[in-house]
Amino acid sequence: MNKPITNSLFAIALLASAVAGANDSAKQDNAKGISGDTVKIGVLADMSGIFSDLSGEGAVTAARMAVDDFVAEQKPGFKVEVVTADHQNKTDVAASRAREWYDTEGVDMITDVINSAVALAVSEVTRDKDRVLMVTGAGSTTINNEQCSPNTILYAWDTYSLANSLGRTITEQGDESWYFVTVDYALGKSIEYDATKAVENAGGEVLGSLHHPMGASDFASFMLQAQSSGADVIGIANAGGDLHNAVRVANEFGINQSQKIVGLAASMTDVHALGLEVTQGMLLVEGFYWDQDDEARQWSKRFKDKTGKMPNMLNAATYSAVTNYLSAAKELGTDDADAVLAHLHEQEINDLFAKNGRIRPDGQMVHDVYLYEVKSPKESDGEWDYYKLRETVPAEKAYQPLSESRCPLVNS
Repeated sequence: MNKPITNSLFAIALLASAVAGANDSAKQDNAKGISGDTVKIGVLADMSGIFSDLSGEGAVTAARMAVDDFVAEQKPGFKVEVVTADHQNKTDVAASRAREWYDTEGVDMITDVINSAVALAVSEVTRDKDRVLMVTGAGSTTINNEQCSPNTILYAWDTYSLANSLGRTITEQGDESWYFVTVDYALGKSIEYDATKAVENAGGEVLGSLHHPMGASDFASFMLQAQSSGADVIGIANAGGDLHNAVRVANEFGINQSQKIVGLAASMTDVHALGLEVTQGMLLVEGFYWDQDDEARQWSKRFKDKTGKMPNMLNAATYSAVTNYLSAAKELGTDDADAVLAHLHEQEINDLFAKNGRIRPDGQMVHDVYLYEVKSPKESDGEWDYYKLRETVPAEKAYQPLSESRCPLVNS
């Protein structure tokens, strides 16, 4: 008589267990959904300092273009917001703002963070808060080596890919002795280290180097000391205003008449600021050029309509990073950092910025880069027509091999 009742009770218990399990699963799905029904992107840039022309409003515009295009094309079921701040090239300011964004403003991903010291500081905060950092401004190899983080992607460029390609090519062409003028912080030290290896591996030699503070006001003594070394090549291992000042002094003193001046982290923004008369013949490596193909030209024209200038490599990288992050969040239905990062690591990235791109275990997004020569004024068809392509460097040749990685994540 009790058996049917027992079976009924057992069935009820199973049903209750199933319902509870479904509820728990639903709670877990909700917990991993889009927090606050909003994905928030933070652009932490140099809005007023020596890197503002490379970063600044260009980075903000690129991020907002990415959001507008994503919303229009993919029609997500969540809101997307962009917040911005000036890190003032101060690590304490950058770290404090990142922490505030993560703790109180619901920021899911931070990008740009130009200035390698700033990027390293924000990377530490991002790891502690378990969010996402996609570095499109800074390029120190320390970011994806000794201080690599599972939460940080070094997205746009790194000093190894630039210095390796330039150091190897110029040395192999016969200019075998080098002297470095290096900014005294993470970026400069990484450039000098990587370029030195490339020069020596190509059979050249480094005669010496000097280190200067960021934002130095007088480069005459630095460049004259480099000139006195007698080196074939003076490698300028800095960026932004420091690079401009060094190149101008080299021209004013006629140093570039007897020695080759190489801006190891120079970009189209620098060429535009200095002019073709000063920069003609200079070799540099970029991961993006506005005139490289139809897709780049179309997007770059839209960017110029908004800003009055063509985008540089960092601007295009910011657009790409924000777009790919948002696409991952939409596809997964969550802004959970671990899930989004895992998804990004599985993707091949081919867009207006990156060709043959992929994110490695060390957090480096590797992609093809391009060796360009700056045109002479006679060769240029007008404003922004600056480069002629000398060589496409495949990702596997441009970037530091994983076998040389100093990142603990690679072999963990």
